Amino acid sequence: MISALKKQKDRGEELKSIYKPEFYRIQSEEGRKRLEDLLSSHKDIFVHDEIFGQLKELVKSLHPTIKIPKDEYPQYVERHLNGTDIDEYGVWVYYPWSRRLVHMLDKDEFIYLRTAANRHKITKEEMEILATKKVGVIGLSVGQSVSVTIAMERGCGELRLADFDTLELNNLNRIRTGVKNLGLYKVVSVAREIAEIDPFFKVEIYKEGITTDNIDEFFTKGGKLDAVIDECDGVDVKILCRMKAKELQVPVLMEASDRGTLDVERFDLEPNRPIIHGWLEHLTLDFDVLSNLKTAEQKLPYILPIAGMDTLSPRMKASMVEIEQTLTTWPQLATAVTLGGALTADTCRRMFLNQFTDSGRYFVDLEEIIPETNKKDTTLVFDPEPMLTNDEIQASINSTPAALKAADYVPTQDEVNKMLEAAVRAPSAGNNQPWQWFFKDGVMYLFHEKGRTKSFGDYKDIASRLSLGTSLENLELACYDLNIKPNINYLPLGVDNKLVATIIFEKDKKNNNLYQPENLFKTVYKRETNRNLGERLPIAEEKYNLIADAVASVEGAEFHYKTAPEDLDKLAAIMGASERLRLLHEEGHFEFYEKEVRWNDEHSKTTGDGIDIGTVDVTPAEVVGLKMVKDPRVVKLLAEWGGGKALEQMGRKAIAAASSVGLITMPEFNALNYLKGGRAVQRMWLTANANGISIQPMLAAPLHFARLIHGNGEGMPDFMKNEFVELRKEFLELFPNVEHKGEIFLFRLCIAREPEIKSYRYPISKVLTNL
Repeated sequence: MISALKKQKDRGEELKSIYKPEFYRIQSEEGRKRLEDLLSSHKDIFVHDEIFGQLKELVKSLHPTIKIPKDEYPQYVERHLNGTDIDEYGVWVYYPWSRRLVHMLDKDEFIYLRTAANRHKITKEEMEILATKKVGVIGLSVGQSVSVTIAMERGCGELRLADFDTLELNNLNRIRTGVKNLGLYKVVSVAREIAEIDPFFKVEIYKEGITTDNIDEFFTKGGKLDAVIDECDGVDVKILCRMKAKELQVPVLMEASDRGTLDVERFDLEPNRPIIHGWLEHLTLDFDVLSNLKTAEQKLPYILPIAGMDTLSPRMKASMVEIEQTLTTWPQLATAVTLGGALTADTCRRMFLNQFTDSGRYFVDLEEIIPETNKKDTTLVFDPEPMLTNDEIQASINSTPAALKAADYVPTQDEVNKMLEAAVRAPSAGNNQPWQWFFKDGVMYLFHEKGRTKSFGDYKDIASRLSLGTSLENLELACYDLNIKPNINYLPLGVDNKLVATIIFEKDKKNNNLYQPENLFKTVYKRETNRNLGERLPIAEEKYNLIADAVASVEGAEFHYKTAPEDLDKLAAIMGASERLRLLHEEGHFEFYEKEVRWNDEHSKTTGDGIDIGTVDVTPAEVVGLKMVKDPRVVKLLAEWGGGKALEQMGRKAIAAASSVGLITMPEFNALNYLKGGRAVQRMWLTANANGISIQPMLAAPLHFARLIHGNGEGMPDFMKNEFVELRKEFLELFPNVEHKGEIFLFRLCIAREPEIKSYRYPISKVLTNL
């Protein structure tokens, strides 16, 4: 049995490249002899003889004005045969790959009858024009649907098919073929399918795909192509075929299997038209360079303009985020491929008949054309916190106890400006700069501007308190440099109390309790968040001691850190997952994209806040991923699918390049501890930077832990809450002594190159009001 199977398998291999049928016209002696030889040498041939039915259809079509009675059809057929034996009429067509012998009308009558239902949607004269056209199809997924549809309509006279790939099982969700064709070249499979529909249709195949060696032949052998349909995956071939098409003035069509996207470039009418509508003009289009693009990073600048990232459907965007996570490549559906075949074939026909002369990108989006009218709008609207008003400010100042606003010394405007220049250089969550300063009668008032900071991550304003503390630290260091002593009075920090502190000044005095003010002030304007990855290099123990001393100089503050690789790997997983969950939360997602991320320098300069994506050591592919996820519909899908693991990558990479991860705690979770803890954070940061150590906050985990622990996960969907519960357990295994404390600041320490791009700040005129 095994040997018999092997023999049959070997025979199947011999037939793998055959795609053209054999014709036997037995009216001649030679033809009859050939057919007899075929039948005698192949005993397993299946014979299909439905010639009478075809003749019946033919005579009916030839006499449209006569309603032929059923019993009279034999007479009409006999007259049409005109003495020819019915067995000899027409042609016998043998399909070697299926061992089927089919009796059918010969070419002219076959074509006439098979396309009879085209009339008059396609006229006889138009059919004659189409019969002269040659179409090249590159890529046989959508290309299969296009090719078969064109052949069915006889939308051209010749098809040239190019694809180097073979059929695999996962192609069968969109390519109409059978499992018997697995392992077959796609071009052979499509050519066979066309031959079984129309054995007279001319098809040539290029099973090596398109290369620099055969592209001229593909375009010109047997006559120049009249259109090219690009459905290939390779960036290099997409561009190569367009370069050749432009050179030869051949139009190019491309269908993208998403939202019914159809691209048309009429190089025949616009010979100077830039390829891909000019969207690649800023890139190198040399094929030697293109053919050596190996990685996704290298290909991405070319893929994006071709794909049209901004016009992809939400499901396609979400799916692309899942590539190399839960998918190996982008998805394609049979419905989209079938629609794409129809759109492309129809447009190609109209183009040949001079009924369509434009270039452009078009959409036949069925979800927009046939929408769900009862669909509820589930988009959340996030009401912004109102900005502070002068009346609100004045009321807070008026209600402040007199002892907290009795000025001993009134700083000059120049001194005030110098204080604020330092204060605004402090770090803040997402660079949201929560401070609003007011100066009146020699007293400085620090307010929390909630209009800038309201966010899901800022539970109980803890991130804002931390940032306000760093700003106070900078202000006090500037005062020391000015030989002025600030007396800082912290106000009760309730939910509704936006006045954080008052500062009364004394001249020619210095706060001798301040931690290393001279050394730290030198670093205030050099301090920076460094998101460059750097290397995992060891940091000397004495430098950790310096950082610990700086933190401990604030009463109750403690510095904890981890350096063991296995601990850092666990922290990378925790931080990566926390970043993912933050972005999968609707409000967190909104805040990240609307308040935090800035896509370029101009964007950053215009807003004066947020984080320039250029300050983050990300690859082009990661930037694309972030842009894909900008659409809230994409995030909703990822959350529903339990996906989005790719969103962890940046956080994981940051820790993979870290020397250590640090955590600053205060004795309890309360507003004042976060404010004072902010001062400890700034002392740590300035000390670390002064000693060549870079710092990057990693706050997604502790901020959401705070909401989980102290707010019972309020506002978190179940999947998010449940995962944070598990992450919290893992975190406490690494830092077992911090439970019940205020976990002020989690950060990575690393040795990295200095950032080239700095974050902008609001001008002092925006954050300081003199009353």
